[in-house]
Amino acid sequence: MNISHLLKLKLMPIFILSAALHSDSSEYSDSDFKWEPIGLGGGGAMFCPVISGANPDLMMLSSDMSDVFISRDAGRSWRMIHHSQLRGNTRCKPAFHPKNPDIIYAADGWSGRLKFSEDGARSFKKLPTPFGGLCGEILPDPDTPERIILGTLDKEVFISNDSAGTWSKCENVRGVPLSFHFDRSSPLDKRRCFAATKEGIWCSDDSGKSWRKITAGLPHSEILSFCGASSQGKNKLKLYCSVASRDNAGKYEGGVFKSSDCGETWETCMGGGINMDITQADQWADGAVAQYKSVLAADASPDTVYAFNTSTGFNPPKHNAVWRSDDAGKTWRATLYSDPRWKEYNVEPNWLTANIGQNYQSVGFGWAICPTDPLRLIFTTSGEAYLTHNGGDSWFNGASCHAGGDKLGAGSRWSNQGLVITSTWHHYVDPFDAARRYICYTDIGFALSTDSGKTWNWWGKDRWSPWRNTCYELAFDPEVKGKIWGAFSSVHDIPNANIIMGRHKSSGAGGVCVSTDGGVTWKPSSNSLPESAVTSIVIDPKSLAMSRTLYAGVWEKGVYKSIDDGKTWAPLNNGLGDPENMRVSKLVLHPSGQLFALVTALKKKDGFSSKGVGLYRSNDAGQSWQKINESMPLLWPKDFSVSSDNPNIIFLGAADTRNMKEGGLYRSLDGGAKWEKIACEGPEHFGAYPDPHRKGWIYMTLTEGAPKSGIYLSKDDGKSFLPLDGLPFSNIQRIEFDANDPNVIFAASFGGGVWKGTMISSGL
Repeated sequence: MNISHLLKLKLMPIFILSAALHSDSSEYSDSDFKWEPIGLGGGGAMFCPVISGANPDLMMLSSDMSDVFISRDAGRSWRMIHHSQLRGNTRCKPAFHPKNPDIIYAADGWSGRLKFSEDGARSFKKLPTPFGGLCGEILPDPDTPERIILGTLDKEVFISNDSAGTWSKCENVRGVPLSFHFDRSSPLDKRRCFAATKEGIWCSDDSGKSWRKITAGLPHSEILSFCGASSQGKNKLKLYCSVASRDNAGKYEGGVFKSSDCGETWETCMGGGINMDITQADQWADGAVAQYKSVLAADASPDTVYAFNTSTGFNPPKHNAVWRSDDAGKTWRATLYSDPRWKEYNVEPNWLTANIGQNYQSVGFGWAICPTDPLRLIFTTSGEAYLTHNGGDSWFNGASCHAGGDKLGAGSRWSNQGLVITSTWHHYVDPFDAARRYICYTDIGFALSTDSGKTWNWWGKDRWSPWRNTCYELAFDPEVKGKIWGAFSSVHDIPNANIIMGRHKSSGAGGVCVSTDGGVTWKPSSNSLPESAVTSIVIDPKSLAMSRTLYAGVWEKGVYKSIDDGKTWAPLNNGLGDPENMRVSKLVLHPSGQLFALVTALKKKDGFSSKGVGLYRSNDAGQSWQKINESMPLLWPKDFSVSSDNPNIIFLGAADTRNMKEGGLYRSLDGGAKWEKIACEGPEHFGAYPDPHRKGWIYMTLTEGAPKSGIYLSKDDGKSFLPLDGLPFSNIQRIEFDANDPNVIFAASFGGGVWKGTMISSGL
């Protein structure tokens, strides 16, 4: 697909932005640092988008990695809301005040407790409530904003008539809350309200005091989605819902329904054009029967309705479509075509489609429409936020933009738009060329920059590793420019809770790859390695060029060594770990020649096992190993660092287990004979990273559940640590440094991309 064809499709222009041009400022400051997100945008799952009716350029969304974002320019750029004010929630849509866009109600974090902002999301305050976490959505009455309705995780619905000061339970409404509607054609003193849950739809004719179920005409009460659209005046109300679909004796049953009589009766609106398949067309389909996961309508145009379906085949019209009807469901047309191979392609390219020439369009995780402009929608998926301002005629991307100056395709350069959601393991500055930068990612694998991190290129077909989900680590040849080895895996999140707690599958393929062109292309270098995730790769700089000695940490298999440039490998596990636990997650080869390996946690059904867990050292190039934290046994170590000046100074980060409060930062000054816990700021410390430019400076990181900051800094060799509060994201993994610029650090995060920190304090 070329640019001339895109223009024929009347696409919106490709917006050329840079990270420095984000509205609402891309920079976050504290007393010591200025922070900005770098790398690729998107790449992770996004949920609960919402668009302000009072200001259609204002919108919010959350991710499943605890971040929450706000845009003030209609989704073309985003700013992460500071974690101390609001954390992301994937189960409840926030709400903008219908008349004052500076007032926002939102569910905070995983617990989902209610918060509100009076200053446009710059700060949030807790609201006392008689209920716990929220579910579904929060909705103020457009005409009487002090009236607010919301759902809870306890499968209840509450309503307030005094701007969330007091709450009344909506009796008889049962089930997991989905969404609500205030009928604007009804009088204010007897406002008609609607509440939908997964078990049905209810109506109140007395401002929420009493409720009755309204499902007459629906084939059943398994509700997938509900929306309403109304305006002042008689017969100005339309209700829409979708119910679970099925093959009923060879006929499609279910889908989208509408009501024009306040929900007293419902009729199907599966009109002409919409997918009513009951047969699966190909192996890429979601299933045989199209399910309509979301319906959207806006008060400004009650007869305009959108529906989002699961696919019955990959290609249109069986794809995961966004259907639009302008006659209340009598006729439909599909609007979103995100794969460049489709003739109807109407989405501006992003870094994925430009690099591989294809896309997998899904039903998504989040859907929103502007209440005052039915042509503005946002649709979020596992990697992208799609937006339209013209009712789906064309769409643009919220996460990334083409940097311009080069041809779209493999090797094209991209900048993020502030919407950074990926997990990252390392950021590297090339030792031969300071303008070349590299990021090791979860889910999207790998990216490189050739302009000092201003723009980024994502790998693609014919260039990526066979194990392209995760790149954990890189090792650079010390003499051969452009020669890099990488640790790759189909298993992500090692050694964090998704893996350790068994929430994700912990076994899968992986291997070592080598690049000879500075990370542009990768080829396997894993002959005789077991096919398992490779979590770490280090190189012996004293070995001979073209026959380098390499060490690889192989998940559940131990440590392997190559003495022929990675062509063949042999195990080195004498004294390492335990036959039940060889979960090697990190290697370090010290300049002294000492080799260190970390074996991380093993959780079984009856709790955490101590077998094999620990930090090991080899003084004979891996031929034998000794556990060096016997005096301080830990069940869940996460990462470690060894002082480059003194191998006896070792830092070890650890996390709490359910029964043992071991989380904290530990240090040994005598090579592991004795250990001291020098800090504990949360349940899951990740590691500590001495600053090579400043003696006595140590950065400490926390991830997953960091109660305050994700980074702490000690300027007194670990005697005390103070938080770096300016960084808006709290789940930080590693801190890395630029050998060419002592005033810059990089923070690799668990779900918030990479953040560049530039020192600004005059005293540094």
